[in-house]
Amino acid sequence: MKNVWTRMPEFKRKVGDRGQVTIPKDLRDRRGIEGGDEIEFMEANNEILIKPPTDKERLAEGYQKHANRSRQLAEEMDGTSSEATEHLGDTPD
Repeated sequence: MKNVWTRMPEFKRKVGDRGQVTIPKDLRDRRGIEGGDEIEFMEANNEILIKPPTDKERLAEGYQKHANRSRQLAEEMDGTSSEATEHLGDTPD
C-alpha cells in the first residue's frame, strides 16, 4: 500500500466505552459510507486507517459511468472528425 496522505481538516471524536467512534458526516458523504456498511480497519506506521467499503455494485456503477462517458466522448469526436474531413478533405495516406 502506498503511503499517500491528502491534507484535510482534522476531526476529533471521543471513543465511547465500547470502542465506538462516529465518523464525521462530511467524511461519510464524501466516501459514500452509509449506515450498515462494513468498513475495514488497518494499522500502518502507527496510524489507524479506516477504509470505506468497495462492493461489487458500487464498483460496477463506477465502471458503467466511465464507459458511458467514454462512449459519449467517442461520439462527439466522431462528429468532429467528420466535420473536419468535410471542411479540410481527406488526409493523404
